[in-house]
This record gives sequence, structure tokens and C-alpha cells, in this order.
Amino acid sequence: MKLSLFIEKYFWAFLILGLLLGLIAPVYNDFLMLLLKPLLMIMLFLVFLKTDVAQIFTKIRNYRQMTFLALSFMIVIPLLLFFTINIFDQTLAVGVLLLTSMPAAVASPALTDIVKGNIALSTSIVMITSIIAPLTVPFLFWLIQFEGLSVNPWLLFKDLAVVIIVPVIASQVIKRYLSQSITKKIHLITSVNIIILSLMVYIAMASQRDVILSDFSGVLWHIFLLYVVSILLHFIGHFLGFTEDRKGKIAITISSAYKNNGMAIVLAVLYFEPAILVLMVLSELPWNTLLVPYRKVIQYKQQKK
Repeated sequence: MKLSLFIEKYFWAFLILGLLLGLIAPVYNDFLMLLLKPLLMIMLFLVFLKTDVAQIFTKIRNYRQMTFLALSFMIVIPLLLFFTINIFDQTLAVGVLLLTSMPAAVASPALTDIVKGNIALSTSIVMITSIIAPLTVPFLFWLIQFEGLSVNPWLLFKDLAVVIIVPVIASQVIKRYLSQSITKKIHLITSVNIIILSLMVYIAMASQRDVILSDFSGVLWHIFLLYVVSILLHFIGHFLGFTEDRKGKIAITISSAYKNNGMAIVLAVLYFEPAILVLMVLSELPWNTLLVPYRKVIQYKQQKK
């Protein structure tokens, strides 16, 4: 088996390895933290290299459905979860708002492929949610203004715009002039992104290692709640895809439950208190482990039919 295929098949193992190494053998310094934003931009650039942005939007004919999904994923669901959780845990509520307000994960098409879903629909959702994120994320944090939230909506907009739009434009320019070279190497992109994401997880985990281990019982409680939120997002995604066939439901569920954690970690580093960063790092646990049981549920339901 080729190394790239091995990495793709066991992507979850590499991500969990990043988590464990961050706890067991942490290396933390300001330089590594500064690498998080460029690493995220490289990930987005590589994903968009595989995507013809113009063609994706041309194929999106059901604009009503895409508008409904985009507003649900980026505005309605984050606010509902925030106001519900804020009743008993404000820090967790802010963390969940940040996490759920992120666009669909850049790995969503690959995850959708693993579960045998509609890859084209998944890619479309990734593109749309990524492009509107610079507007919707600052809007959410402006809307829920309260004391202790150290985030400037304008700076958040600027950072998101740079992080997302620059890779989109750069990828399409490169594709236009170096399309043959890219075609030859395109099979490596997913595996390279898994390694980059694992490195980002390691850096973020190492930065918060002492905080996590100093309050292990509190961390376990937050991990449990993050799993509950993630499972709930699976159910919500499945419900939102009620008009779709099995493959469409899978794509929408993946887009709902698997958010761009890397982007959330970068924003947490830049704008939020350490407790929020810890939550973003911990969110990698359900992100990395729930796909396998979800795939088994899908397979079981398919076998029953």
C-alpha cells in the first residue's frame, strides 16, 4: 500500500497521535504558535487545488437548499446551541459557538467519501460555508456581545478573509497555469493535509498541556459535553437532509458535525482566553473518533434494507 493511501485510510490514527504526543512530549514556543495560521492557509490552498470553484457554483442549481443549509450551519445552529448551553456554562457556550460557527471541515469531502456519501454536495457546502464565514462568524460574536469576550469583529473578519480568500484565489491561479503538474500530484493532497492537521493538533495540544493535566476532571467533563454536542450535530445534519437520498444525507450530516477545527484553533489562539483554546483542542477528540461509529451505523442501516 502506498504511503499516501495508508495515511488516508488511517487518518484518525495520525490525528490521535498528534493529540497524544502533545500531552506526552510537548514542545511549545511562540514560533510554533505563529505557524498555525500559515499551516491552515496551506491546508485550504491544497484543498482548493482539487476544486474548480467556478464549476462548483455553476453546478449549485438548488440555491434554496444551499441557502437553507448555509444559514442553518452558520447562524441558526450555533446560536441555538449557544443560548442553550449558556444557561449553565458560559465558557463552554462560547467555545461551542466558536466551533459550530466554523465552515465545514476542509476534509469533509474526504470524510464523505469514506462513508460513501455525495462528494459533490459535500464540496459545495465546504466552499459556500468557507466563503461566507468571514461575514457570519464576526456577525455572531457581535450579536452575542457580553463581558469577557475579547474579540474584535472587524479584526476577526479581516483574519478570516485573509485565511480563506487568499488560498482560494491563489489555488485557482496556480491551477490555471500549472494544471498538468498539479494533476500528477493531486493524489497526494489529502495525505499531506492529514499530516499538516496532525501537526496543528500537536502544536495546539502542547500549548495547553499543563492546563489540561492540572484540571483533568474538568477536562473529562468538557470532553463528555463536546461528545454530546457532536452527536447532536450528527442527528441535526441527518434531519436537515430529509429531502435527500442516502448519499445526500451523509454529505449534509458530515458537513454539520465535522467543522473546521483547525480554523477554530487558530482563532482561539488569536482572540480568545486559554480556556476556549483548550475546548477547541479537546474538540478534536469527537472529531477524530466519531466517524467510525457513524460509518458503522450507516452500513447497518444499509444492510437492513
